[in-house]
Amino acid sequence: MDLISLFQQTLETTLPVFAMVFIGLGLRRIGWIDDRFVHTASALVFKATLPTLVFLSIIKADLSTALNPGLLVFYLFATLASFALAWLWARWRVVHEDRGVYVQGAFRGNCGIVGLALAANLYGDFGLSAGSILLGLVILSYNALSVIVLTTYQAGATPEWRHILRDILRNPLILSVFAAIPVAWLDLQLPEWVLTSGDYFASLTLPLALLCIGATVSFSALRRNSSTAFSSALMKMVVLPILCTATAWALGFSGPELGLMFLFFASPTAAASFVMAKALGGNDRLAANIIAITTLMASVTITLGVFVLKGAGII
Repeated sequence: MDLISLFQQTLETTLPVFAMVFIGLGLRRIGWIDDRFVHTASALVFKATLPTLVFLSIIKADLSTALNPGLLVFYLFATLASFALAWLWARWRVVHEDRGVYVQGAFRGNCGIVGLALAANLYGDFGLSAGSILLGLVILSYNALSVIVLTTYQAGATPEWRHILRDILRNPLILSVFAAIPVAWLDLQLPEWVLTSGDYFASLTLPLALLCIGATVSFSALRRNSSTAFSSALMKMVVLPILCTATAWALGFSGPELGLMFLFFASPTAAASFVMAKALGGNDRLAANIIAITTLMASVTITLGVFVLKGAGII
């Protein structure tokens, strides 16, 4: 395959996802969708349609290929290493009160929407099922690490771990993973009409969520002082994905497994990081800047990353 054909194939994977993000941005700019729509649609996705998508993708999967303990263990250690590296850099280069928000922005990716959408486009059913299982680990680790670093640098912020653990365990995405694995493992058959109705409902997830991501990008936030935000964004979108993906490849990961991890490593900063920074008294303007910059960068960095990895024949 020549380079032009390969690049066109790469664009066919990434452009549909980022086109929906930019459509959401445009619809917000012309006033067709507003904050109320974004709030309602985001809640619907988080509480209902995304858990349905995760559940269905796992029960339809071949767990012998989708459930990969080695991949899960590596991703966990890569997340911890990314977190530690971002924290060390922040202690050297970032003012004390902004370090927690900087670190969270640099390691916490939007794997549940952008990562999963790209995995589905690139790898179909395997991308959805393996990505959904990996998402359970992502939710647990990202939330716990975010609380640790934010409370370290926010005066007066004290984590209530019992409440945090309760919220994580009651997270609809975690519950859907826990519910789906035994159903898939025991090969229980649900009625066909249930599966069809579930597919209709789950199909709302990715376009609706991507529209909401686009609608929350704020150019006015970007016009403010954002050098710290750009530094965190470079860490999130360039430095850590290269280091983590190269390490995974060196350890023997390749093909769809490596591709899936790259898409999760390279996902833009999660919108939930703004919510958590605000709740724990962090610099929410900085958090918003990081989200906006990484979301805009992702269309370029992820496309180039997939192109290079496919061209090298390792995913």
